[in-house]
Amino acid sequence: MSQRASLSWVARWLAILALALPWPGLIPLAAAQASGAVLPVPALTARVIDQTASLSSTQRGQLEDKLAAFETEKGTQIVILLVPTTQPEDIASYANRIFNVWKPGRQGVGDGLLLLVAKQDRKMRIEVARALEGAVPDLATQRIIIETLQPHFRQDDFAGGLDLATDQLMKAAERVLFRYAARH
Repeated sequence: MSQRASLSWVARWLAILALALPWPGLIPLAAAQASGAVLPVPALTARVIDQTASLSSTQRGQLEDKLAAFETEKGTQIVILLVPTTQPEDIASYANRIFNVWKPGRQGVGDGLLLLVAKQDRKMRIEVARALEGAVPDLATQRIIIETLQPHFRQDDFAGGLDLATDQLMKAAERVLFRYAARH
């Protein structure tokens, strides 16, 4: 057998073995889900839920008032959740689970947004409902995270970062809402 043929044979067996074995990243998540160890979905009791004590009651109240006014005026609901960690889940899975349970936005319109911060994990995620995906695509959410949230959070200015991020999300959502209102 030539050296090339033996390498081909080894490569095939490695590929078969890789497909037959579970992926290492899935084992802890599957075990956590099976044991029920994933974090529970908190009740949606406010537009701003801070489980990390990163915001003062005044800061939380100001953000809450701002989001309530926007929801009353435009209809779009924006909710903010600050948690210590999303472990054992990654932030995308946890955010998706929260979003699917809370279903922010108007029923039948699908115009809600979730801004999730996992403080100890140093991760942030913005989930966007279908009606807003055109105005707030993944690229826009990543820009808000990288250019607004991260610099403020590095300075321990959580309220300032969240305030500016919600301004940017509201501005983007208004473009879609204007088009939606014009059609209906």
